Amino acid sequence: MRFVEARLARLRQVLSRYVDSGALPGVVAAVSRGGETHVEVIGAQSFDGPPMRRDSIFRIASMTKPITAAAALVLVEECALRLDDPVDPLLPELADRRVLTRLDGPLTETVPAHRPITPRDLLTFRFGLGYVPGEPPIFQAMAEAGLAPGPGNPALPVAEWMRRLGELPLAHQPGEQWLYHTGSDVLGVLIARAADQPFPEFLRERIFEPLGMRDTGFHVPADQAHRVAASYLAGPTGEPVLRDDPRTAPPAFPAGGSGLVSTADDYLAFYRMLLNGGRVGADRILSRAAVELMRTDHLTEQQKRRAGPVLDEGMGWAFGHAVITDRAGMPTPGTQTWSGGLGTTAFADPAEDLAGVLLTQRAMDSRTNPAYLQDFTTTTYQSLT
Repeated sequence: MRFVEARLARLRQVLSRYVDSGALPGVVAAVSRGGETHVEVIGAQSFDGPPMRRDSIFRIASMTKPITAAAALVLVEECALRLDDPVDPLLPELADRRVLTRLDGPLTETVPAHRPITPRDLLTFRFGLGYVPGEPPIFQAMAEAGLAPGPGNPALPVAEWMRRLGELPLAHQPGEQWLYHTGSDVLGVLIARAADQPFPEFLRERIFEPLGMRDTGFHVPADQAHRVAASYLAGPTGEPVLRDDPRTAPPAFPAGGSGLVSTADDYLAFYRMLLNGGRVGADRILSRAAVELMRTDHLTEQQKRRAGPVLDEGMGWAFGHAVITDRAGMPTPGTQTWSGGLGTTAFADPAEDLAGVLLTQRAMDSRTNPAYLQDFTTTTYQSLT
């Protein structure tokens, strides 16, 4: 046994409280250790809706980012991309960048970039644009251009999105500062151009099909729409408000930062692959060296201090997701983890050979993880033998 059965029952007990109280319509939680997997299915797909299913489909928002990073590393291993080469030949919109002289200054006060942007800059969110705390003029300009980070897929076509991004100066010099999110969206475009293949097709052929992730993608076929869990925001007084976010057709911009839908078993397969050193069965998705890059903190201490409220204390940033650097909580150092702003989280702990996925329908409405995400991690770790 990899789990203590009596203590594992606490996982359902604790998560059921949030459904019984009306805080959440439902939950799917999956934990896996070694060859043993345990799944809890609680509540409904929507308030007053059909029962939740083990294969219910959720919008996983920023949990898209680790998958995009893994896809980029597939191309690095094939030498279609190189981590420290300029992206200019494939992303000419980002060539010859200008950089703001000061973050709070006008967009016209710029200097030339010290060097070109590289795939490593995109993977580590240090290419110069993204979510900027305090929303200075550059972030406001991103929002006005339809480029602000957010869950789901942008409404703009890829070419127009890139054109508008290329018209803005960078907030920081390439490699200088960590700014959340936008690097993953650009990375998806880079992957498509490097592979000469639409980004969704590349993910399907190189990641999803080998891992058996049948229900992961950027939209849901019409005959499977009944399996899609609703998505809720917090209203003015905290009440749940249904989001209008249909996933019935392929998006104009398949966002590498936040665009995917998935199921608990699908996402668990992805993190199990990382725990297995890049392998699934007899097949290899990534080399062990690439997996280690996805477990390594690539930020300096100063960059982590300036990362604002997005990275918690004791976290660094690997490729595509956070990595635990200090044992401030349950996960051990080296654990890969990230959450989606629409109410999902996942982690992979190599030291314990443990992976966990929690999918809910309530968007986060604060800078700290909701209590049920923390309780999922706590009840998982307390159940280990």
